[in-house]
Amino acid sequence: MGRQKVYLDKLSRFFQIRNLLLRQALAECLGTLILVMFGCGAVAQLVLSGGSHGMFLTVNFAFGFAAMLGILVCGQISGGHLNPAVTFAMCLLGRERWRKFPMYFLFQTIGAYFGAAIIFGMYYDALWDIPGSFNVTGPRATAGIFATYPGKHLTLVNGFFDQIIGTAALIVCILQLWIHTTTPSPRGWRPSLWDLWFCHWIVHGL
Repeated sequence: MGRQKVYLDKLSRFFQIRNLLLRQALAECLGTLILVMFGCGAVAQLVLSGGSHGMFLTVNFAFGFAAMLGILVCGQISGGHLNPAVTFAMCLLGRERWRKFPMYFLFQTIGAYFGAAIIFGMYYDALWDIPGSFNVTGPRATAGIFATYPGKHLTLVNGFFDQIIGTAALIVCILQLWIHTTTPSPRGWRPSLWDLWFCHWIVHGL
């Protein structure tokens, strides 16, 4: 047992990443991967089962808890942003350094793609089994598992303001809970407080 511990300690020191920014960016990558993997997994289960294994409410809960888990995993290292818009807001307000933004943005994007790729691999056979798969529209379209797409009725202006207002509302609530949390809490847990509030929002369809 003693030899095993010594060996594991040596292995840990050998693979340790000493660059703090890189460690934080990799943590964001892992956290975003968890968010996308669990969230898109819930959507895949709903879509590919034709609605027999889930509903809209379960997808909301899944994304809420996935975000909370992602924040708890990487929060103590990177702050648990999981979203370039959050990182941008933190840099804009001087709560994070601007040099973090490109790295966070890149690794958050990589993590999202990895999370989606995992779900694509897990449900690969089911995706091919559905006629009309890999389409954006249609009764059995599956593109919505991995991303959101505008409806045919939505204009460019309406879609633009939808994203601006939705993102702004999210950032305001995050900042409010981040900055004005009245009860002391560890850094890894504190970001998850706003996620619980956001989970409440999406569950109620806002």
